Amino acid sequence: MKNYIFLFFFLFGVSVNAQIERVEPPFWWSGMNRSEIQLMFYGNNIAEYSVSTPSEMIVSNIRKTENPNYLFVTVQTEGLKPATYNIRLSKKGKKSMSYPFELKQREPGSALREGFDASDAIYLIMPDRFANANPSNDSHPQLQEKADRSNPGGRHGGDIEGIIQNLDYLEDLGVTALWSTPLLEDDDPAYSYHTYAQSDVYKIDPRYGTNEDYRRLATEMEKRDMKLIMDYVTNHWGAEHWMIKDLPTYDWVHQFPGYKNSNYRMTTQFDTHSSKVDTELNENGWFTSTMPDLNQSNPLVLNYLIQNAIWWIEYSGLDGFRVDTYSYNEKEGISKWTKAVMDEYPNFNIVGEVWMHDQAQISYWQKDSPVGAIQSYNSYLPSVMDFTLHDAIMVMFNEDEQSWADGMVRAYDNFANDFLYNDIYNLLVFAANHDTNRINEEFDGDVDKYKLAMTLILTTRGIPQLYYGDEIGMRGDKPAKGDADIRRDFPGGWAGDEQNAFTEAGRTQQQNEYHSFTKKLLNYRKNNEVIHTGKLLQYAPLENVYVYFRYNENDRVMVVINNNPEAQPLDLTRFAEGLAGATSGKDIISGEQISLDQNLEVSGKSPLVLELK
Repeated sequence: MKNYIFLFFFLFGVSVNAQIERVEPPFWWSGMNRSEIQLMFYGNNIAEYSVSTPSEMIVSNIRKTENPNYLFVTVQTEGLKPATYNIRLSKKGKKSMSYPFELKQREPGSALREGFDASDAIYLIMPDRFANANPSNDSHPQLQEKADRSNPGGRHGGDIEGIIQNLDYLEDLGVTALWSTPLLEDDDPAYSYHTYAQSDVYKIDPRYGTNEDYRRLATEMEKRDMKLIMDYVTNHWGAEHWMIKDLPTYDWVHQFPGYKNSNYRMTTQFDTHSSKVDTELNENGWFTSTMPDLNQSNPLVLNYLIQNAIWWIEYSGLDGFRVDTYSYNEKEGISKWTKAVMDEYPNFNIVGEVWMHDQAQISYWQKDSPVGAIQSYNSYLPSVMDFTLHDAIMVMFNEDEQSWADGMVRAYDNFANDFLYNDIYNLLVFAANHDTNRINEEFDGDVDKYKLAMTLILTTRGIPQLYYGDEIGMRGDKPAKGDADIRRDFPGGWAGDEQNAFTEAGRTQQQNEYHSFTKKLLNYRKNNEVIHTGKLLQYAPLENVYVYFRYNENDRVMVVINNNPEAQPLDLTRFAEGLAGATSGKDIISGEQISLDQNLEVSGKSPLVLELK
């Protein structure tokens, strides 16, 4: 990246009348907990102007920076009714300007909205690769990268309308929440489809649709009692972000000066032996050369991010955030950001990407963590992702024989470390996502192994997340072919596709086997509280067979995962504590009643989920 983006030029020519080019946030709401709002005015030499407001709107602070194109104006909105308040900018000898700042009426119950939780099952999509319902917006004249479906790493045209038109498919499948990778504008010249290098964080990328389309998606999901989760990025923006090209302050992004890459050593955040240089490179280094690292220790930056996050929740009616690269942020800054969002919406949920491979290290980042408490640190982050379980799933179902540490012992050991977490029901559990290898690639297309993995994900503690296409056996080899291969287009999402896997008739026999099993488990899980919040009782695996129970005062479910290729008999006397006197159970997959007054045999490489009677 060219160094010119880091420099300010203070040699101005003939002064011209300023114009208000941008105001962010563009509007707010009456009755918000966060009623002191810092408005950012942007325009040529706009800092030269004075500010006046209606008498009822108090200006509590005006902040100018070394860049005269920015003016930060803090206004008090507490007690103000929904209305439009004209903010006037004036300068002697120049034409004055006015901005109609609107305070909108909040939706009833907005502050107490319920976020996603363990009663939900989340479906993760990459919108560019899911479905294209509006080909007219595949490219945009003002954005650099154009659609090219022939390029595996290019933009393929999936959009918000494509998601909306396939909500019935998701509802029928049994998912209750949707996490989409970012939809905000990303004007990178190439590989912009992932949208993690954003160029405008108040605007949906027009190749996906409009802000109104995104809000309509949330509304359509609410009609189906489904929840919408935004993928939010606090750590970095893209090099094409309009503010990066004209920085409000030199330290708006981390500079060394200029660019240095992160060392990705997230352990430096809590390592008592870590050197300062390593710690700084992790927190302040850029994630990539095209993703400038935001400086959350700058109060202007932190406040901007807080307001932007709250704005999207209130505007779109969101039910949660997934925060990208959470543990790369400055830990004090991200803690303040998280707490501010949760203070505004106490029942909201936020899950952070903490891609680490040790339960204690992951736990450190969860709210009220007993591990974080050792250093008196609290992130206020309700949920983290169970990457250690994912690590186990990627290998253990390919291990036909159990040893002291291999096979289903990997799952058992993972849950044995749950004492490290403050809230085990608010852990995101998953087999794969948009950054990992496709699970069906790891299993070489073996549907039986997929069934074992999905049974575990959908019946253990926590919030399950599925990756789009896994339910039809989609494959992709990231190590051999890169990210694009694990982010293939969903068949049937484009007019003219040879196959439409959104319909039963359009799927192959094998795809329907994947799909019907997933649908059966998801819809069973949807209305069973015992799977959502029931306690977990597990037994040490024997012969590569893992048995556990989910139970509460009213219900009990027995789960058997036989990862052994051969059928295995179970001596039910060993499981007396879990059975609690039950003599039969309903197999929720087959619907059959199974007697439990004698030994139970479970077929090789197969699961069993029993509602106990």
